[in-house]
Amino acid sequence: MASSYSLILLLSCCSLFFVFITATQEFAFNTSDGEEAHHYHTLELTSLLPSSVCNPSAVGNKRSRGSLEVIHKHGPCSTLNEDTAKSLTVEEILTHDQSRVDSIRARLATKTGKKDILGSKATIPAKSGSTIGSGNYIVTVGLGTPAKQLSLIFDTGSDLTWTQCEPCARSCYDQKESIFAPSKSTTYSNISCAATECSELTSATGNNPGCSASTCVYGIQYGDQSFSVGFFGKEKLTLTSKDVVNGFFFGCGQNNQGLFGGAAGLLGLGRDRLSIVSQTANKYRKVFSYCLPSRSSSTGYLTFGSSGVGRKVKYTRLSGSSRSFYGLTLTAITVGGTKLPISPTVFQTSGIIIDSGTVITRLPPTAYSALSKAFRAQMKKYPLTRSLSILDTCYDLTNYQTVEIPKISVLWGGNTPVEIAPQGILYANGVSQVCLAFAPNGDDSDIGIFGNVQQKSLAVVYDVAGGRVGFAQGGCA
Repeated sequence: MASSYSLILLLSCCSLFFVFITATQEFAFNTSDGEEAHHYHTLELTSLLPSSVCNPSAVGNKRSRGSLEVIHKHGPCSTLNEDTAKSLTVEEILTHDQSRVDSIRARLATKTGKKDILGSKATIPAKSGSTIGSGNYIVTVGLGTPAKQLSLIFDTGSDLTWTQCEPCARSCYDQKESIFAPSKSTTYSNISCAATECSELTSATGNNPGCSASTCVYGIQYGDQSFSVGFFGKEKLTLTSKDVVNGFFFGCGQNNQGLFGGAAGLLGLGRDRLSIVSQTANKYRKVFSYCLPSRSSSTGYLTFGSSGVGRKVKYTRLSGSSRSFYGLTLTAITVGGTKLPISPTVFQTSGIIIDSGTVITRLPPTAYSALSKAFRAQMKKYPLTRSLSILDTCYDLTNYQTVEIPKISVLWGGNTPVEIAPQGILYANGVSQVCLAFAPNGDDSDIGIFGNVQQKSLAVVYDVAGGRVGFAQGGCA
């Protein structure tokens, strides 16, 4: 550990990048006038509400090599919310979500000079974390020798993995587990300021690295002003007992502040050279997959490598020039089996990324207007109610036990249709305020985001080396 703990958060010289996504394919969904009933879901309202009982996924438990359990931060399967994590209201969650979206837009609008990097087997269960601008599902990994178990937020929109480290020279927030002590690990080492990996922090964090007593210093800040600053180090990372990554580059935070909800740090799943995806390329071939549980009371998984990737996965090509974010091509949306009258140029103008950390899917206002109008038309028998933060199509279902909602599907480039799970269509703040879980951007030119609510229960496969992302139904079941 360096002798000096004088650390400086370097937030200048941000190099941001653009994602350019095209949507050029014409498509017609197969619908039949005689099959109208097949275009609706019938839901028990209780399935949209939180449960106090943890019900782990059997699929996640059967996974082995390269697989971690994914848990919702605020759900009953999480241990983080017992004392250290503040319980957030739905309004607070959506406010933090908007902060993340604003941060993503800023990065995509102003970063320049980034190069694209494309991406054995390992699976980690996923748990949902605090909405902080850096993701909200968590996994538990081991760091150091002997291995120290740490709960990290996993985030496809971030590259650098970091955790809080003793002696917390400046500041550390409250976390559930004891803070990692590099002095107690036999495999920890600092990275020098002259190392190539130190210079790569500029790309991975958007900030130029600093230097303290010849040790490389990183600094990273998120959309809600949360940040981590510390020494850049190298350590042994243990995913499972059979999946160990030696010499893993990560941030050892000495000055950390923000709403990280008891988690020890962050696991970066972006495409940059310092992300875990790129660092483990020789072992896992830049392939990872996850399934986010349909309810916060269940669990999903995060798997490194192609283990468990089934034949039913339908792939669409990655698009755009982003070195970190995963850009896709959206070509059409259907509601209740009917394709919405949205010009392909609307999606071409905005582009769209898939993001594990954004909660609510954001669409160009022209596309969202068509979606909301069609959804309302097919939900006329239910009473509308007041808006919920960014969600403006909401219903009071107090007098109902079940509800019929139109199915919603998206069509990705390459003629790849993906049906959204019922729990990915509605977002509930109790039965008196159940809302369409999509929101409009401010302008048609703003980047679209396919959020984690819409990804629930899907197996999402990132074949980074192959330049594609795949989807399959029933991934967690």
